[in-house]
Order: sequence, then C-alpha cells, then structure tokens
Amino acid sequence: MSQWLTLVARNVLRQRLRTSLTLVGLIVAILAFGVLQTVVKTWYAGVDGAVPSRLLTRNAVSFALPLPKSYQKRIAAVEGVRRVTHLSWFGGVYKDSKNFFPQFAIDAASYLDMFPEILVPDEVRRAFLHERRGAIVGRKLAKRYGFKPGDVIQLRGTIYPGNWEFLICGVFDGRDPKTDTSQLFFRWDYLNETLRVRSKAQADQVGVFAVDVAGLDSVADVSQAIDQVFRNSLAETLTETERAFQIGFVKQTEAILISIRVVSFVVIFIILAVMANTMAMTARERLREYATLKAIGFSPGHVARLILGESILIASVGGAVGIGLTPPVAAHLAELSATLFPTLIVSANTVMLQALAAVVVGILAAVLPMRRAARVSIVNGLRALG
Repeated sequence: MSQWLTLVARNVLRQRLRTSLTLVGLIVAILAFGVLQTVVKTWYAGVDGAVPSRLLTRNAVSFALPLPKSYQKRIAAVEGVRRVTHLSWFGGVYKDSKNFFPQFAIDAASYLDMFPEILVPDEVRRAFLHERRGAIVGRKLAKRYGFKPGDVIQLRGTIYPGNWEFLICGVFDGRDPKTDTSQLFFRWDYLNETLRVRSKAQADQVGVFAVDVAGLDSVADVSQAIDQVFRNSLAETLTETERAFQIGFVKQTEAILISIRVVSFVVIFIILAVMANTMAMTARERLREYATLKAIGFSPGHVARLILGESILIASVGGAVGIGLTPPVAAHLAELSATLFPTLIVSANTVMLQALAAVVVGILAAVLPMRRAARVSIVNGLRALG
C-alpha cells in the first residue's frame, strides 16, 4: 500500500506545471462553492434563528405601511399574549447615501426584554433608557464607523423628514455569531415627539408589533385572534410567526438566491471538466507505461487504481486548501459588506458539501481515463507511444 501511495505521489509531481494549474483551479472552485453556499445560508439566517413563540403583526396591505400605536393595548388584551413591543424602520442616511445600515426606533425597555439575543450591558441599558436622544449600536457597526459611547451622530431622514441627532449610549453584542450586530436602535418616543412637531400625519404610528405568546400550542390561535380584533378596521393586520415574516423577506430575493446556488454548482461542473481533461491527458501520455505494467504482470485493476489515486490526491489537496481558505475569505467578505451580510459563518454542512464535491470531482474525472488504461492491450499501448 505504501509503495502504491509513493508511486501515485510521484506521478502527481511528474507534470508539475499542469498539476499546479489544476490545483489552482480546484482551490478556486471549491472556495467559490463554499463562499456562495455560505451566502445563501446566511440569507436564511434570520429564518433559522426565529423564535417559535414570537409573532409579528404588520399592516395587512404591506409592511411598508404603519399601524396606529394604539393597537398595542388591544393586542396585549388578547388571550394568550404575554407581552407586546414595537419597532419602526427609520431608513436614515449617515453622511453619505452609500453608508447604509439598519436603524430601528424601538420601545427601549420592552424591546430589549423580548429580544434577549441582543446583549446590552446594564450600564448601557440604564443610559439608553435615561437619554431621550439615546441610541445603541451593534459591535460590527461600531467597528465599521468608529462609533463609541458619547459620540453624537446625525442621520438624514428619508422616511421621516429632517436631520436627526443621536447620542451613542453604548455598544451591544449578539448572543451568538448569527445575531446581527450591524444595527442601530434608538428610542421611539424621541421619534414620535419630534414628528408631532415636524410631521403630525406620521406621529403615533409604528411599523411592526412584536408579540410574545405564552405557549407554543396557542401561537396559531393567538395569531388569528389578533387579526380578528382589527378586521374591517381602517388598518387591518396580518399576524404571522417570526419565521414566516423572515421568509416573506427572503422570498423577495428568492430568484437571486436560486441563481447563486445554481452558479455554485456550475463552478463545480466546470472544474470537473478541467480535471477530467487533465486526467485524460495524463492517461494518454502514459499508455506505454500502463502497457508495460501489464506486460510484467500487473492487473488492469492496478493500473486503473493508479489513475484513480492520482486524481483523488489532486482533488483532495485542492479541496483541503479551498476548504481551509473559505472561513477567512468569508470573514473578509463580511467585513466588506457588513450591512448586507452581517455574519458569514461557514457551517459544518457547507464544509461537508465542499469535501464531497472535491471527492466526487476526483472520482468522476478519473472514470474515463481508468477505463481506457484498463482496456488498452499491451501491443496497442506500446505502439501508441512508440
């Protein structure tokens, strides 16, 4: 076995330029496959991290339309509802329109209680609740723009007119790496009080109500009961689980996600073709050697295994390097596009797919060259290469 492995390794190094180029192609393909799969998985991170007992109530016509703040008390009165909070998308611009990051106006105390995945130090929480213009920023957002406690930043309103100043009270972290820490939260009461002066038509309204249900068994009933309360009102509601709400957002870009997934597999198919061509050239150049091996007593199976071993070795090395490079490349991509992809974590499932892809490429690329080398006769093999 050791002699066979030594022979396979030597065969791999005989055409070093060809082997090197094939390895580079494999590394790039496996790396691209892993990064693209990670992007798709990250897009569904909100869906995977949704809390089953949490409902979101929005305007039935569109989530872009607001709901009256007065709905909160009526929702809280529905049987099975444990607590209610709300949030509103702000959509402000920081210095330049290219500086996009999520900003939400929230009911500070109740929101942070209902979303424990947002880790806010006690002193930061107290400062946030005390300061009318207070805001808290996620760790990644703070790192990206250099925000620190005590900073006063200004956002130009797009949905809500005017310039808005916020005092950074502190930085929050996520309970796990999947938690989005590229967001800014500020107090809804500051927003509402200002709107009563600047734009009364937008005052006393919120974007979405988040509802914590007492038990998983009653989620569906509570959801229907909330919508029934506001049926035939001027602003009817649509209440759905947090998971369903996130899926609704994902479906808006589903065609893009499908395209990315298809491209990732096309990349593997292309490198399979390149690898198959490499192994075919290798087998054709060595027909005389294979014929000589048969002449001195080696079986066709042994010859075929030499080709298979060489193909799998190249694919394994390329795959291993590609897999190893995926996490740092994904992390760098996440840094470059922090608001689009807050977290790009390479999952174990993605690594398994990469490894499987490398092995499959190695095996399939060797099939035809193995067949040809195993079937070539001694006479034809020696004649083919002089």
